[in-house]
Amino acid sequence: MIIAAKAGLGGGTTLADIEYLVVAGGGGGGRETAGGGGAGGYRTGTVAVSTGTNHTVSVGGGGTAGTTGSTTGGNGNNSVFASITSTGGGGGGAGAAAGQNGGSGGGGGRGSTAGTGTSGQGNNGGAGGPAAGGNIASGGGGGGANAAGVAGATGLGGNGGAGLASSITGTSVTRAGGGGGGIYYDSGGSTAGSGGAGGGGAGGVGTSVSTIASGVAGTPNTGGGGGGGSLSNTMTTDGGAGGSGIVVLKYADTLTATFSGGVTQSTTTSGGFKISTITATSTASETVSFA
Repeated sequence: MIIAAKAGLGGGTTLADIEYLVVAGGGGGGRETAGGGGAGGYRTGTVAVSTGTNHTVSVGGGGTAGTTGSTTGGNGNNSVFASITSTGGGGGGAGAAAGQNGGSGGGGGRGSTAGTGTSGQGNNGGAGGPAAGGNIASGGGGGGANAAGVAGATGLGGNGGAGLASSITGTSVTRAGGGGGGIYYDSGGSTAGSGGAGGGGAGGVGTSVSTIASGVAGTPNTGGGGGGGSLSNTMTTDGGAGGSGIVVLKYADTLTATFSGGVTQSTTTSGGFKISTITATSTASETVSFA
């Protein structure tokens, strides 16, 4: 239950209980038989904050995609509300590189280890599959908030881990799915990993050795990981960028939230509560205060 305000000890600072959902930016997918990006860290709960005080609020951007050579995807950026920090998702490993650690870990590139997730925020990525080419090599899936990424297998990219659902806005929405792993594609056929439920992007795949696609980007404002890029005997494709995060705050409708100028948000009122959905911040030092 959210309480509008409660007096601090000795009649000092007044506190307000704020329900929160803080999702960080997802990791980017790597390039060339690569792992999918891990989902951004996912934290939810209630925190008491001082009224009349500026509290940091920041929405993390998604990690960069691997786009040159065998480039590992970039880690996502942290999202913050007051004392709550969610860690950006780990980038997917490219080529034979390992996945990166993060809120959820990035999937490993072919034959490589996965990144680890952060306890209480996400899960590990999946290891890369066989390292050889010729319809064999594959990357692992990025971890999601609700499940680990799946390891790559012969001719199969690992699927991204599933995200978690929240009804803080009044509607159930699943966020923070991991990105799918990429594959080596040849005439024998192979299947890239699917993105995890909650905004994870699929690994790159196509219909012939000359039409393989890049990894799919994670969905904005879900913290989904980007899909890993693929490889054929004629092409190498990029990973997908990670999806940006989100911050949602729910508080008693007797309170008024004031945001700094660099915050993009919308506020609705329902059932005695206000719900502020923050989709972007210009800097990492934007603020919100309650009165």
